[in-house]
Amino acid sequence: MGYGRWRGAGRAAVRLVSVWAVSTATLLVLAGLLPDFQLQSPDGDTFTRTALTAAWAAGAFGLLTALVWPFVVRALLLVPALVLGLLVFFLNGSLLLVALWLIPDGRGAADPETAVVVAAVMSAVASATSTALAVRDDEAYRRRLYRLTGRTRPRDPGSGPEPAAGTVFLQLDGVGHEVLRRAVDDGLMPTVAGWLEAGYRLTPWRTDWSSQTGASQLGILHGSNEDVPAFRWYEKDTGRLMVSNRPASAVELQRRAVRRTGDGGLLSLDGASRGNLFSGGADQVALVLTVAARRGRRNRSRAGYFAYFSDPANAVRTAGSLVDEVVREVAQSTRARLRRETPRIRRGGTYPLVRAFATVVERDVVVAAVLGDMLAGRTAVYADLVAYDEVAHHSGPSGRDTDQVLRRLDRAVGLIARVAEHAPRPYRIVLLSDHGQSPGETFEGAYGLTLKDLVRAGCGLPVSRRAGRTRSGAEARDAARDALRSALHRPVETGEEAERELPARPSEPLVLASGNLGLVSFPDVPHRMTREEIDRRHPGLLRTLAQHPGIGFLLVASAAHGAVVLAADGVEVPVAELADGEGPLAVFGRGAADAVRRTDGFPHVADIMVNSMYDPVTGTVHAFEEQIGSHGGLGGAQSHPFLLSPPELSPPVAEGEELVGAERVHRVLRRWLREDEGPQVPLGPPASAPASAPEISPSGKRTESVLPVERPVPPDKNR
Repeated sequence: MGYGRWRGAGRAAVRLVSVWAVSTATLLVLAGLLPDFQLQSPDGDTFTRTALTAAWAAGAFGLLTALVWPFVVRALLLVPALVLGLLVFFLNGSLLLVALWLIPDGRGAADPETAVVVAAVMSAVASATSTALAVRDDEAYRRRLYRLTGRTRPRDPGSGPEPAAGTVFLQLDGVGHEVLRRAVDDGLMPTVAGWLEAGYRLTPWRTDWSSQTGASQLGILHGSNEDVPAFRWYEKDTGRLMVSNRPASAVELQRRAVRRTGDGGLLSLDGASRGNLFSGGADQVALVLTVAARRGRRNRSRAGYFAYFSDPANAVRTAGSLVDEVVREVAQSTRARLRRETPRIRRGGTYPLVRAFATVVERDVVVAAVLGDMLAGRTAVYADLVAYDEVAHHSGPSGRDTDQVLRRLDRAVGLIARVAEHAPRPYRIVLLSDHGQSPGETFEGAYGLTLKDLVRAGCGLPVSRRAGRTRSGAEARDAARDALRSALHRPVETGEEAERELPARPSEPLVLASGNLGLVSFPDVPHRMTREEIDRRHPGLLRTLAQHPGIGFLLVASAAHGAVVLAADGVEVPVAELADGEGPLAVFGRGAADAVRRTDGFPHVADIMVNSMYDPVTGTVHAFEEQIGSHGGLGGAQSHPFLLSPPELSPPVAEGEELVGAERVHRVLRRWLREDEGPQVPLGPPASAPASAPEISPSGKRTESVLPVERPVPPDKNR
C-alpha cells in the first residue's frame, strides 16, 4: 500500500472515530433531555457505564445505517415525494430501536415516537460531522454517493453487451482557449492535462460579435442565436429591454429559437440541463433560468437547491466551503488594495457573497446533479460551471485569484470523470466554453467618464459635473457645439431621407453596456435610425464617438450605403465592403468583418453599435461596465473559447478548417450525439412529411413524435 493510500486510510479512520464520538455525546445529551429515552438500567449506572452504553448504541445505529440505507434508498426511488419524508423518519426510528435492542443487558429503551426524534437528530449530527471533516475531500464525497446509489464498483465492460454511450457536456464559463492552455502548462489542471496526453482534441472556436453566454449558449443548445445583438438590448417594436440573464427574457429568447429552428433543442431526448440559461429541450432541469420563470406545478424541477440541501451532509459541505470562499475573497481584495494593483475595481458590498454563490453553491449543486444524471444513466447532460467567469470579471482573467478557481474546476471535472466509471453506461465527457475574457481597465477608469456620459455630451445634453471636468467630456461638448454651428449653415436636405419625419421632442438616448460592446438607441424613433437622421438630430454625436481614443469603431445604418462602419480620422467603410485584414476592423482579427455584417442584419440591432478599442500588443479592451475582465464584443481572448473532445468522437472540423459561431458548435455537438448509435436528436420532419412545422411548447418540447431524421443544413451565408 502506497503512502497516498495510507494517508487516505488514516483520514478515513480519524473521521470514523470523530463521528462516533460526536454521536455518542449526542445520545448522552438526548438521554438527559428526553424522559422517554434511557441509556441506563432501572437501578442506575455510573457515568462511565452510561457513556459505554451510548457508544455501543451510536456504533450499532451507524453500522445499521451504513448497511441498510443503500437498499432503502433504491427502494424509495419508487415512492411518491409526498410520503417520502414520513417513510424516512419511520425507517430511521426503526433502525434506532433495533440498535437499542442490540445493547447488552437491555440498558437502552425508547418509545417509538421518541425513537423517531432521536434518530433524526442522530442522522443529522452524524452526517454533518462527517461532512464537516471532509469539506474539501472529494474522494469521501464520491464514496458517499456510491453508497447511496449502491454502485461501489466500476462498470464491468465484460458483464454483457456494451450499452450505448452517454455524453456529458461541461461548460467552463468564460475560460478562453489560451487560458486553458496556460492552466495546463502551469500544472493548474492535471485532469485536463491527462486527457490531452491521452489524445483528446483541443479545438479553438470563434464566437459571434456578441461574445457572451446568452448568445453563445442559445446557439449551442438551440441551434440559433439569430437577433441576439448583445447581452442587453432595447427592442423598439415592443418597447422591451431584453437582458439575457433575466428569466422572462431568457424564456422569450428560447421561444424564438425554437420557433426559428423547429427543433426543441440539443437535449430533447433523455437529456438533462444543469445550471444553464436555457433548457436545451431537456426534461430534467436544475437551476435553469427559463424554468425559473415558470410557476406551474408541472414545470417545477424536482432537482436543484431543495433537493441538494435537503441532505444535511451536502448542506454542511457547501456551507463550510462558502464561508471559506468569502474569507478568501476578502483577503484577496484587501491584498490587491494594499499592493495598489492595477487595474482594480471595487469588490466590497455583497460581492463576496455573490462570488461564493457562483464558485461554491452553484458548483456543488450542478456537480451533484451531473453525478446523479450519470448514475441514473441519462443519455445527454449539459452543465454550466460559472465560477471562473464571475471571479475573472472582478479580479482579471489571469492571476492568483483565477488560478485557484481553475484548480477547483479541474477537481470538479476529475470527480465527474471518476464517478462516470461507476455509471451504468460509458460516458464521453466533452469540455467546452462559451467565450473567453479580455483584460483591461474600464472605460470610466481610463477616461473618467462612462459611455453614457460621452453619448450625452455628444448630444449636447447635461452630464455630471465630474464627467464634464474630464478631457473627454470637454472635447465632446465642444464637438457637439461646433457640429451644431455647422449644421445651422448647412444647405437644406431634400429627398426621401430628409422628408422622413422625426419626433418634434426627441427623447434622451438609451445607452446600454454589454462588456466592451455598447448600444445606443433612441426610443422615440420607431425604426432603426440612419446616420443621416442621427446627424440631423445630434450633429456632433457620431464624430464624438468615432474620434474617441477608447472606441474602436461604430456600426450605424446609412441611407446612402445601407450600413457603415465609422472609426477615427473620418474613416467610413460600407458594411458590404468590409474585408478581413483591411480597414478599421483589421486590428480585431480574422472573422470580425463577417461578425459585424451578420449583426447588421438583425431586426433589433441598435441605432449605434459601439465597440471599444483593442490593443493587439497587450490584448486589452475597455469595458463599458465595472469589469476588468470582460466579454461581449470584439477584441482579443473574449472571442476565442475552446472545445475539448475525446478521441473516440469525430473531429469537430476538417483539418485546416475553422470552427466559427455558436450555431455551428451546436451542429458539431448534435453530430456527436448521433455517433455510436447514441441518441437521435429530433431535428425536423423527414423530406416526405408536410411542410408545416410541428407544434412546440414554450419549454422547447415537441407535442408530437418526430422521426430522428436530420434536415439538410443549408450553407451558412454569414460565415
